[in-house]
Amino acid sequence: MIDHALKMYDYHVWANKKMIDRLKELPEDIYNKEIQSIFPSISKALSHIYLADHLWLDVISGKSMNEAFAFTNQLTEQMESKRIEEMETMFFDLSERYKAFLNVQEDMEKVIVVDNPYAGLLETSISESVLHVVSHGSYHRGNIAAMLRQQGHASIMQDYGLYLYEK
Repeated sequence: MIDHALKMYDYHVWANKKMIDRLKELPEDIYNKEIQSIFPSISKALSHIYLADHLWLDVISGKSMNEAFAFTNQLTEQMESKRIEEMETMFFDLSERYKAFLNVQEDMEKVIVVDNPYAGLLETSISESVLHVVSHGSYHRGNIAAMLRQQGHASIMQDYGLYLYEK
């Protein structure tokens, strides 16, 4: 039986790679250029995706949201100064950690309780949390696509339908 959350996570990894590959094709200054947009720069948007992915892996692995926030807050400043090639490696390493964690889960519908300091308690499942990571990444990759267009550069197709065709 196919676990749709795992397939969607594979799509997320694929789409992140597509976006990173596109960013590597562009002039280097585009990645860190400060602009008036959703995020102050593409590097900050990509860092945000990474940090949220990291936070949610910590949460579904059993850390409290407060612990996960504390760790990602420590990483924030250094993440935003990374070059795109460094980010590519970090995304790959994090995806490997996700896959290792998810592949040993016997019950993706296992209920976890998330105590979000901003939103309160939430009973959810591992699979729902993975789907949140995927949709969050898609939303912000869309922001990056808009930021590229704002700077006069085309983005790339990264939708789920194309992923299905390429797989």
